[in-house]
Amino acid sequence: MGSLRETLEQTGVLCEITDLVGTYTDPRRVILYTSDGEARQEFSIMLTARAVWGEPTPSSESSEVSWVSLDQVTGLRMGRSMRLRIGHYLTGSGLPYIG
Repeated sequence: MGSLRETLEQTGVLCEITDLVGTYTDPRRVILYTSDGEARQEFSIMLTARAVWGEPTPSSESSEVSWVSLDQVTGLRMGRSMRLRIGHYLTGSGLPYIG
């Protein structure tokens, strides 16, 4: 439910989850918290969703929000890890990526 709440807060769009694209982590990326010395290997879960209410609206956490067509996605500027995740969705086998 946290991802649905965050999506609504950041975009103005309420969604329902429709599928799992995959889980992602990198054992070479470990975060050390200096306040207590805890080390964490973080992970992310990528889901697909369907908009059920609202219109894309910027918030204090997003400067621009808009719908784009699938053929426009590959031309957008994004980080390497996000491009990998979106690529798995666009060219995926329908099975979740685990990695």
